[in-house]
Amino acid sequence: MQTQQQGAFWVFTAYFLWGFMPIYWKSLNHVGSSEILVNRIIWAFILTVLALLIIGQGKKILSDVKELWKTPRQFWGLCLASFLVTANWGTYIWAVNNDFIVQASLGYYMNPLVSVLLGIIFLKESLDRSQKGAFLLAAIGVTVLTFHYGVFPWVSFLLAFSFALYGLIKKHIKLNAFRGLAIETAFTVPFALMAYGYLISSGKAVVFHTTPWTVVLLILTGIATALPLIFFSKGVVSIPLYVSGFLQYIAPTLMLIIGVSLYGEKFGKFEWVSFAFIWAALLLFTIPQLLRYVKSRRALSQLQKQN
Repeated sequence: MQTQQQGAFWVFTAYFLWGFMPIYWKSLNHVGSSEILVNRIIWAFILTVLALLIIGQGKKILSDVKELWKTPRQFWGLCLASFLVTANWGTYIWAVNNDFIVQASLGYYMNPLVSVLLGIIFLKESLDRSQKGAFLLAAIGVTVLTFHYGVFPWVSFLLAFSFALYGLIKKHIKLNAFRGLAIETAFTVPFALMAYGYLISSGKAVVFHTTPWTVVLLILTGIATALPLIFFSKGVVSIPLYVSGFLQYIAPTLMLIIGVSLYGEKFGKFEWVSFAFIWAALLLFTIPQLLRYVKSRRALSQLQKQN
């Protein structure tokens, strides 16, 4: 059984890889976002299934599908989740290759707050005072950015809401993450193949008119998709929720740094003000969770000593 330190290492590695993903997608910016997306879906499915077959879990995939089919709500819920995460992937790839990395990072900073909002709407959860304050600060930050851009930051909201909805659905589906990825992508593979057929027939695909290195990079999008998810799933089961909560900010922070320093995206005073409100909201949202966890651990430790 792995320790919390080992679990934290795997989760850290996952978020670290996700944080550097803009560099990977930028290396394919000569390929259309649609073609990158369909390759990501197809190769994630092929490589994940091959890996499962190699480690002898092919039969388990079939048993997972049979179990899901027995509960139509879970089966079609996973189908919806697969299209939501596909929308998230597509938006993210488009954002990176159209110089919206800063907006993408904002979306992933907003994600935990949106998850709580969905919990209120769908699970009838309630907000405490600090969470209400966090939402107010986040709303101010987004409003500042909206007025500055003159356009609603739809990239941020699409990323935040699509992934939060995906997480909400997956919360109620008990499925191995590795096999789950194979099943999720199976829902969208037929549409990806049809889309690729259209891109090729219309002359918009570059796969047959590009360098071997580009083809290799397109194939490796499957590994780029699966590997961080495997690391995350391996580690998250053995670490406290607050640790995972803190570590999730690694990815958008790296995205922001990469977008500004490496690709020269604008980050002026209005961006600073907006992100300052978002960061303050995240601190107000996260610190009380940490304090509650520490308090409960101390209480449990004292109770064990008394017994």
